[in-house]
Amino acid sequence: MTATTADKTASQRSIGWSLDAVNFFVSDVRGAFGPFINVYLVSQMHWTPGSVGFVMMIGGLIGLATETPIVWAIDHTIHKRGALIGALVILVVAGMTIYAVPGFWPVLIANAAIAVVGDVFVPAIAALTLGLYAHRFLARRLGRNAAYEHAGNAVVALLAAAAGYFFSQRAVFLLAPGFAVLAVLAVLSIPHDAIDLDRARGLEGRHQHHERRHKAARWRDLMKHRTLLVFAAAALLFQFANAPLLPLVGQKFALGHPREATVMLSACIIAAQVVMLGISVFAGAKADKWGAKPILLIGFAALPLRAALFAVSDNSFWLIGVELLDGISGGIFAMMTPLVVADGMRGTGRYNLALGAIGTMQGVGASVALYTSGVAVDILGYTMGFIGLGVAGTAALLIILFGLPETRPTSSARRRP
Repeated sequence: MTATTADKTASQRSIGWSLDAVNFFVSDVRGAFGPFINVYLVSQMHWTPGSVGFVMMIGGLIGLATETPIVWAIDHTIHKRGALIGALVILVVAGMTIYAVPGFWPVLIANAAIAVVGDVFVPAIAALTLGLYAHRFLARRLGRNAAYEHAGNAVVALLAAAAGYFFSQRAVFLLAPGFAVLAVLAVLSIPHDAIDLDRARGLEGRHQHHERRHKAARWRDLMKHRTLLVFAAAALLFQFANAPLLPLVGQKFALGHPREATVMLSACIIAAQVVMLGISVFAGAKADKWGAKPILLIGFAALPLRAALFAVSDNSFWLIGVELLDGISGGIFAMMTPLVVADGMRGTGRYNLALGAIGTMQGVGASVALYTSGVAVDILGYTMGFIGLGVAGTAALLIILFGLPETRPTSSARRRP
């Protein structure tokens, strides 16, 4: 191995570690808020499930309104690292506002800000990954991204459990600023010049940062793309069924065990994230061999099963055990979504816009479900709420089964003459 080759290998390894750290620490910052806001408002501030759902729905709708311009900007900006850093700063400020001033309007505004910057993280990290790694390495790299993200979620959930139990549920929010500093340092450790800005948006080839020799496809053409349309419909129903499940379980913990609610919710999250870590590596390794669709079917099938099992019992240990299925459904969905979109949008120059469209559909499903499920629980109870979410999850599974074409050739197909 020549000195130049050795230097290049060392540089690639260093970039890989930096991207690992970005995924780990960004998930820590986001996880320090997440479902813990829901538990805090119900158990400590005595909000009703419907009121919490209303605030979450408003934030989600505002996030939806800003998602398209945000992902359009990520497609075009040369400052992809700066987008991540700015989003981290806003997220911490909003979360600390909820900690310091937990009234209705401050929480509503801060939650809306969290929803808006939440539009940045997934497409920005996906764009960085696509810009740093050639397409043939993408499946395994996305699996590794997801594994480090889930590891970060598990760590912050464990720390949140300790903070909530030994101090207070409000103390959970204090974890975020420290992790935000580490996340910013991780982002800055990725050299700007290492990012292929054309490839980061789905175009091929490396050019100067201010040149675009390839022309991106018209955004209207995305409306005719079958894979994108089918997957978007499935993503909407998936998130409609998935988004309220953990918050509703957290509410059950808060109502039945107010002191231990944060610990129990953290146990749910940790259990799911450990499974997600393994399933992400597995999916990344098998996607090139099996294709995307078989792996997606496994993930989508686990969701309605999880919802149905939540309706069976209120036992805390049962609820925590059932949450392991979130590791399968959520882990596969999170890892496979950027891969399916990258396969479908290759060469179009609209990768982030397409990923944002999928995110918008997820946001529609999640926002509406958080409110309607809260109202349904107020009227019909938790059991019927879980059953209704299971029906939506089954519909998403059927769309993938009968409507989604395979997006990537398997390894055996590549070997055929």
